[in-house]
Amino acid sequence: MMLEVPARGVRGRDRRGRGGGRTVAAYLALVVVPASLTALLLAVNADRGVGAGAAGPGHPGADHAIARLLLALAVVVGACKLAGLAAARLGQPAVIGEILSGILLGPSALGALAPGVAHALVPPSTLPQIGVLAQIGVVLYVFLAGTEVDGRMLRRNGRLALVVSHVSIALPFLLGVLLAQAAYGRLAPAGIEFLPFALFLGVSMSITALPVMARILQDVGMLRSELGTLALTCALVGDATAWCLLALVVALVVSSSMLGVLWTVLLAGTFGAGLLGLVRPALVRVERTGRLPRPAVAVPMVLMAVFAAASTTEWIGVHAIFGAFLLGLVFPTGNETVRGVRDAFQGLTGLLLLPLFFALTGLKTEIGLLGTDLLLWSWCLLVLVLAVAGKLGGALLAARAAGTGWAPALQLGVLMNCRGLTELIVLGIGLQLGVLSPELFTMMVIMALVSTAMAAPLAKRVAVTRVTPA
Repeated sequence: MMLEVPARGVRGRDRRGRGGGRTVAAYLALVVVPASLTALLLAVNADRGVGAGAAGPGHPGADHAIARLLLALAVVVGACKLAGLAAARLGQPAVIGEILSGILLGPSALGALAPGVAHALVPPSTLPQIGVLAQIGVVLYVFLAGTEVDGRMLRRNGRLALVVSHVSIALPFLLGVLLAQAAYGRLAPAGIEFLPFALFLGVSMSITALPVMARILQDVGMLRSELGTLALTCALVGDATAWCLLALVVALVVSSSMLGVLWTVLLAGTFGAGLLGLVRPALVRVERTGRLPRPAVAVPMVLMAVFAAASTTEWIGVHAIFGAFLLGLVFPTGNETVRGVRDAFQGLTGLLLLPLFFALTGLKTEIGLLGTDLLLWSWCLLVLVLAVAGKLGGALLAARAAGTGWAPALQLGVLMNCRGLTELIVLGIGLQLGVLSPELFTMMVIMALVSTAMAAPLAKRVAVTRVTPA
């Protein structure tokens, strides 16, 4: 038996139009109206039976903890996305807008103007859960940063990059220690010794944000240029050195004696040597055989390895990020499996976990702590000036001393002054360990924002593509 095909033309369209209208009417009558009546009846009788043991204020599910957390996640992710798009329209990296969105949601803006609204959107009770997710995001981000390190790039530009990167660490590190000498009595937290305080300020002044720098180079059209490659190499060498110094600072803070510090450093070195001497060669052999697992299989395996490595260094006492970074360093780059793993991690990290980290940083940043105190704002200005002078000036002088022209040396200094997310990770560790007071943490966050915001427009203004001799 054959099905009858409806005639085409005006009559067919009329039939479909009438059928569509009947469908809408049926949906309204049989779905919308009953659902509305149900909601009305439930709302009218919501208070019935509360005294008879129904879910009241003391009921375990009455505080809606999951609902509050999900609402906070929606607000944070949405705010970060909108602010990131706005920053991109202004010629800034999206990370600038994402950091500012966290500050706007926190006590510096919304919390001061409408604390009830701020607590409703991001309740204080959700901060511990957001903190856990943010730490997972940082661990995955640092692992991805490790996988981006290209040994061939280091070998091509090794000598010049070593000079520029280490000068751009040594000079700001010295300025950070001098700042600590002056600020210890005024801004150091109670009970913290001078040595970890000074070392931490030195490390904080020495950081360069490699991912933000890469984004700026891409926007300027210099990502694969000679100077762009040199800048990325300097950032790689510099950040690897800074991470090692930070591990030493964390060990000093966590350990109760110098013997404990040495033991922590020894364990961390043994762990790193095991990854480089055993895990790396094994991964290279597997890659050469061509028997790499599919990304769908590799992603959960790598995720387990990242968490295991991060957990190991956390137990050792040098923070979880170091295990993740070292594991990223030993991963072979360039094969399809690693690219698939990287793409999977970047999606989760970029869309959800890192925005939570930005928001949490903003929620901990209270610009109102500086208030109208001109002395505190003077300290903030001093922090900014020393940070920019040390990083930009150090890279500029080192590049000039190595024989480059003024223009590429200046651009190299501008790019090395970019701090961004990497700086926020370091500052978060300092606040977590109690090395930074809330006031000094706020000053350092402002410094990170301003120095990062300076990088893109200045890099475009002095853009060159080649490292020309003087």
